[in-house]
Amino acid sequence: MPLLTVSGLNTYVKSILDEDMHLNSIIMSAEISNYKDHYQSGHRYMTLKDEESSISAVMFSQYALRLKFIPENGMEVIVRGRVALYAKTGQYQFYIEDMRPVGAGELSTSLNTLKKRLENEGLFSPDHKKPLPEYPRKIGVITSDTGAAVKDICKTLERRYPIGEIILLPVHVQGISAAAELIAAVKCFDSMKCADVIIIGRGGGAAEDLDAFNDEGLVRAVYDCEIPIVSGIGHQTDTTLCDFAADFAAATPTAAAEAISPEEGEMTEQIRYYYEKIISVFSRRLGAERSRLNMLAKSRVMKYPHELITEKSRHLDNLFSHMKSSYKVFLSDKQKEFSSAAAKLDALSPLRVLVRGYSVATKDNKIINSVEQVTEGDKINIRFYDGSVDCTVTERKINNV
Repeated sequence: MPLLTVSGLNTYVKSILDEDMHLNSIIMSAEISNYKDHYQSGHRYMTLKDEESSISAVMFSQYALRLKFIPENGMEVIVRGRVALYAKTGQYQFYIEDMRPVGAGELSTSLNTLKKRLENEGLFSPDHKKPLPEYPRKIGVITSDTGAAVKDICKTLERRYPIGEIILLPVHVQGISAAAELIAAVKCFDSMKCADVIIIGRGGGAAEDLDAFNDEGLVRAVYDCEIPIVSGIGHQTDTTLCDFAADFAAATPTAAAEAISPEEGEMTEQIRYYYEKIISVFSRRLGAERSRLNMLAKSRVMKYPHELITEKSRHLDNLFSHMKSSYKVFLSDKQKEFSSAAAKLDALSPLRVLVRGYSVATKDNKIINSVEQVTEGDKINIRFYDGSVDCTVTERKINNV
């Protein structure tokens, strides 16, 4: 078996593909993704894909000049060309010689339909957006722990806002499990309330690489999250449904970190401003109180305090005299009222009747008001106005009425 070099292997595989007549002229329907126009060279680079697969493609300038439309991401096209291998890198790709549009790609149409439905439900409403905390203590980060995005976020926060604590919850940001992991991470932060703000995102990539951030379940989880969420997904031109649902959409992961972190220099200037303002207010207040104290020190009461004491003492004496006089008048009025009431009671007293010659007879401390109440031999008591006598009934006489 001969010993091959890498270039030798690639050249051999390329020759096989070039010699295959079936691969030299292919007509294929596909959706454009990750489209790039190199204006200097005139070449067009893109990814051709369907729901299950994708292939890198290039359209060289001599063929691109024939285009009668401007290709765009998400556009469904019919392409004619050949399959070959770029020997230098060993990349298998499609070389486009002709291309014509069919309409919007099925995947793009499905995404737009989902976007409109969620928008009609209010999931992108500005009224639902929560304000970002001015000085977050704990910053949640949901992204891959191996990508460039987490490095950019951490580097930016360490430079601008070193006092913020970063809590990283690593997830896959593309692939079959990416959407489920992103949803679980958002719900984990929301249930544990362990962050003041959350950054969710990833670095750039082809449109199909961002599919997880267009997942309906993730959009709803972001909308329902009580913690403010900042999205920083892809490059400036990349937009996902997660961006629309987030409380703030940043162009890149770095921009997301900048959005939630006050710069240290700005914080220092703000602290200096408030410090100088406090000193100014305190100085003015101190000056005002000092002036007030000087005025009090020069006042007559401070210079001659005994005059105030004498004046207050004289006023107290006057009050005491007035109180004493008022009390005498009050007491005299009450004495008159008492004498009048006593005279009225005396006039109604039974003793006043006894003075006029009447007496009261009692038996066993009960008043006798009829002869029928006594019998001969009973002991009775007769009271006069000036005393009483004890008597024995010797005879009882009943008047005929």
